[in-house]
Amino acid sequence: MSAKPHLSLSKILQMNLGFLGLQFSFGLQQANMSPIWGYLGAKEADFSWLGIAGPLTGLIVQPVIGVMSDRTGGKWGRRTPYFLIGAVMCMAGLFLMPLSRAVWMAFALMFLLDLGNNVTMEPYRAYVNDRLEAEQRGIGFLSQSAFTGLAQTLAYLSPSILVGLGLSQTSGARGSIPPFVLVSFWIGAVLSMATILWSVLRVPELPLSAEEKARIDALPKSVGATFGEIFGAVKDMPRAMRTMAWMSLFQWYAMCGLWGYANNVVARAVYHTADNQSVAFQNAQLLYGKVGAFYNFVAFITAFMMPAIARKFGAARLHAVCLVVMAGAFMLMPQISSPWALAVPAIGLGLGWASIMGNPYIVLANSIPPERTGVYMGLFNVMICAPMLVYAGTMRFIYEPLLGGDPRHVFMLSGVLMLFAALSVSRVRVDTPAVLDGSHAPA
Repeated sequence: MSAKPHLSLSKILQMNLGFLGLQFSFGLQQANMSPIWGYLGAKEADFSWLGIAGPLTGLIVQPVIGVMSDRTGGKWGRRTPYFLIGAVMCMAGLFLMPLSRAVWMAFALMFLLDLGNNVTMEPYRAYVNDRLEAEQRGIGFLSQSAFTGLAQTLAYLSPSILVGLGLSQTSGARGSIPPFVLVSFWIGAVLSMATILWSVLRVPELPLSAEEKARIDALPKSVGATFGEIFGAVKDMPRAMRTMAWMSLFQWYAMCGLWGYANNVVARAVYHTADNQSVAFQNAQLLYGKVGAFYNFVAFITAFMMPAIARKFGAARLHAVCLVVMAGAFMLMPQISSPWALAVPAIGLGLGWASIMGNPYIVLANSIPPERTGVYMGLFNVMICAPMLVYAGTMRFIYEPLLGGDPRHVFMLSGVLMLFAALSVSRVRVDTPAVLDGSHAPA
């Protein structure tokens, strides 16, 4: 296989610009879905299973899309068709979500939105691996982490900006969603499509060689072959990827606690309210939007510093340190009653989030065979989605009896789990990628 062209930093940033729109969508969900459930009348204890759409669709969709994109060889490229299909679905979900008038409607639209996000996400990871040589993958994946931080900074800040520009802070009729949330989601709908189009037009996929095209054309495309490839990839999974499964379990369960209950933690700790229909709760939502924007801005800045550190000390070791810092942030945040003091744990959350979105993918990309990039990126996402499903299936039952019905206790649990994640990733040893026949070289 011929060497891939060395890309300038500008080109690497442009190829990852689509991640800005994709992660703006995720940021809107993280910052606003818990308040939306509350506005529509859902109970706090139900927040965990109401968010099941993302992990459930990811668990099913990403490995399948991974295999399909590995075996796609048409004139539009291997990954591009999936980018565009996913972006259209995401745009529709973002446009319709704030028009929800009942919990069931928002719940159904979450499936459309997360289906689109997942159809786009997996091929995007594989696209970076396809386009870059090993020495540029660090900056490739960590620039995705940087765009994640920037996009989610804007997503978390957008409600406060819109209120500052004059949009109403209150929802009007009980059970309706405030205008600042509606406009934020509509901005996200436009951004998701525009940024994906920019990336695929400005930095298109590399054309397949005749040999690679012939290999792809010869591969079976049936449903049975697709699932056979998934099961075969599981059997041949590199050792580093197997070890990271434990890291993912603890890490993503903890992150679900952040996304599900951060607004409610701020409402209790700072505003001393549990009433999700009160003005104090809406103030807590706006305050957490600023805190979330700050921690994502920290992620945006630190992501650019991490490639050099990862090259020197190893991506797995760097990730372990960042997770320990993040664990401390989880445990500190429920103790803070001053709005300004929330900046301290936000720094720890941002450092950990920058690492989560970049360093594990560096470890993974250097461990997997290039001809199976799509399926392994999809399977790695299963390791993200499965913990989220565990969270959805367990938090409903432990929230009141074990955690006292207090979201601050969810954060304490998340901090402990992040420490276990750090311990797990510290044990990762990177494999040499497998060769074409599926055998593994010794690590």
